[in-house]
Formats: sequence, structure tokens, C-alpha cells
Amino acid sequence: MPISITMPALSPTMEEGTLAKWLVKEGEAVSSGDVIAEIETDKATMEVEAIDEGTVGKLLVAEGTEGVKVNTVIAVLLEDGEDAGAAEGVSAAAPEAPTPAPAAEEAKPAPAPAPQAAPAAEAPKPAPAAAPQATGGDRVVASPLARRMAAQAGLDLATLFGSGPNGRIVKADIEAALGGAVPRAAATATPSPAAQAAPTQPGAADYTEVPNSNMRKVIARRLTESKQMVPHFYLTIDCEIDNLLAMRKELNARGAEDGAFKLSVNDFVIRAAAIALKKVPAANASWTDTATLRYHSADISVAVAVENGLITPVVRNADSKGLAKISIEMKDLAGRAHEGKLMPEEYQGGTFSISNLGMFGIKEFAAVINPPQGAILAVGAGEQRPVVKDGALSVATMMSCTLSCDHRVVDGAIGAELLKAFKGFIEDPVTMLL
Repeated sequence: MPISITMPALSPTMEEGTLAKWLVKEGEAVSSGDVIAEIETDKATMEVEAIDEGTVGKLLVAEGTEGVKVNTVIAVLLEDGEDAGAAEGVSAAAPEAPTPAPAAEEAKPAPAPAPQAAPAAEAPKPAPAAAPQATGGDRVVASPLARRMAAQAGLDLATLFGSGPNGRIVKADIEAALGGAVPRAAATATPSPAAQAAPTQPGAADYTEVPNSNMRKVIARRLTESKQMVPHFYLTIDCEIDNLLAMRKELNARGAEDGAFKLSVNDFVIRAAAIALKKVPAANASWTDTATLRYHSADISVAVAVENGLITPVVRNADSKGLAKISIEMKDLAGRAHEGKLMPEEYQGGTFSISNLGMFGIKEFAAVINPPQGAILAVGAGEQRPVVKDGALSVATMMSCTLSCDHRVVDGAIGAELLKAFKGFIEDPVTMLL
């Protein structure tokens, strides 16, 4: 009996992914453990291995297909003795969502009336007479691989018709175009419905439509839920960092001798936050409907900006690691985050988050909590400011830090106690080494 290969759930929160590339062909023999495909999630590109062995009977989902639901059948594997005919009746199909029970439906409140413009926006678009390239405004939809191939060959994607799902341009279209076998789109082709919908009234702003990546969709959903469901409150404290900068300079001078490490201010912030959480364990927690979870280790999620959004690689047990180890590990995690090569366990499961925009000159900001965590620390730029010391005016390098707290689990006094401990470590950095 043919073996179905399904879209795997590469992380606990994954609902769909993009089948970026097949690494096998129909009729090719595979063994357990062979890498058969590359799947793009909202955070990274992952390799998928075969669990069983056999012969690839049929590839059901084309390369570059986006929005493939988890558990959708994407390919069929034939066992020994089976021929290709055994795979003919199998098609790509996602599992059906369970129908809610009538009682549950009755318990739901009636939905709010939709705006008057909603029906028109949801009206089905007329099907095109021919198969045009998939467009979004001025944008042509193509797989990442097809875009790279077209760029290398100097092809204009807007002149091609796509054979992929919904007119998507895929690898085969580029190869055929280079061989002169694919018809080019006519210069006088009728604009797509999306292009026709662009504002045309006098004074209307022009725009370019940028498709939402899987990462951007997940960020939008999770942070919207956070602001809607999590009762945020904010505490800000100013830390003097002149002693920290002096220690950083001295330690980096020693590390430069063998090139072992180069500390950043953010490495000190990670270390200070981690040991502050150990000192105030009530802040190292998250909320559930049945209990408050207090974590035994300080696993610090650090926000890293990447091309399509941001990702939060985790420094595990940061409270038990020295500054040099944190620095080396953070550089490795950030580098692989930019390359999309982080494993799910490397960016999931943190207990507390840090977002640092100081390198952009941002003086102060408030970050949105990353559920299910109970707090996030927003770090601003270090800058020289006038301060009063012992009744006299002087100048010091100050850094403003704002703690966003989930009031269900971190009360004001707990948040204040955490910031007090954090400030103490930052202003007297020698204590971080003890």
C-alpha cells in the first residue's frame, strides 16, 4: 500500500508552510533518513527527512507552493513490488477541520455586524480567461528559487506566464523560458483585478503591494493577541553605564589578544537580566488559566531583526553562563537567524525577552510581550545626560530600560524589584562576575 508523506509540523505552533524545494524526483529510491525536501516555516528553512524507505511514486505539491497546511499529503512513497499506478488515486488533501458541536455554537455570542464594505471586499473575483502570471498590484508572484534563477539569467519575471498554483512562476518556467519554450506575456495584456483595484482618483497615493510572509503573518497574529489578551503595564528605569563601558573596554582588550570574544553592551544586559531573574524568581514566570508557572532557569529570548520580521533566539541558562560564553553563543545564534538556519528549539521556549534598539539611537520604547512569557525588557541607547550626584550637576552615560509586564503574573512591586536588581548589576558590573 502506498505510503503518504505529509507536511510535517516542524514546531508546536506551525500551522502551514511553504514547500520550497524537492530534493528527490518521481521514480527515485529513498531510504529512511534521506533528505527529501526543504520546507520554509515562518522562522526558518528546514530540511525534511524520509521516515520510510521506498520509491517516490508521485510528488503531489509543486515546488514553491505556499500555505500548505500541516498534515497535507505532499507526496506518495511506493513500497517494494508496487508500481506507479498505485499512486494514481492519491491527491494532496489537508485534514478537515472538526465541525464544532451545536452546543458550543449556541454558547458563542452573536458576531458583531460587518461593515457595509465587507460584502464587496469578499465578493469572488472573476476567473481570468487565460492563465496569466500571478500578480499583486505591480508584483509578480514567483518562488524564491525562480526569482534567483531569473535574476542570474537577466529575465524579467513580468514577461513570463507561470505554470504553478494560481499562475505562480516556478523553476520549470524559468528553465523553459531560457530554452525559448514558454510564451511571454503580451505587453498589452489586460491588467489583473488587483491592479485594476489600485486607486486612480486624483491625488491618490501610489503604492507597491508587498505580500505578507509566513513570518510576518505569525508576528501579526501573536502580537495582536498579546495586546488584546495580556494586560500590559510598563516600568522604566535609568541605568548609569560608565562603569560597564569601562569594564567592557578592559575585557575586550584582553579578549582581543587571542580573538576569543568581543563583548557588546547587549551581552552585559543579557547576563544582568538573567541573574536578576534568579534573584527575583517571581518575575521569571508565565500565566496559565490553572496556575502561574515559575521557571527554574533564566532562558533569555533576544529579539533579532531579520529580512521579513524578527526572530528571538534563546540563550539557555543565561544565569549560569559567563559574559564571554554569552557573547560567543549570541553571535552564533544571530548569524544563523539571519541565514534562516535556526532549529525550532533554538528560538522557542524562552522565559523572558530582551529587545534592544539602542544601536539605532532609540532613547526609550515599550515592547509588546511575547506570549506566553510574563515580561519583556526594552533597552534604549546609552547617551550622555546631565545628572545630579551628591547635590552637584555632572554628566554620565545613561541607558533607559522599560519593562513590559503581564499584570496577571507580574505585579507592580515584583516588576520594580526586578528592575532594581537589574540596575544594580548594570551599574556595578563587577557583581556580574561573582
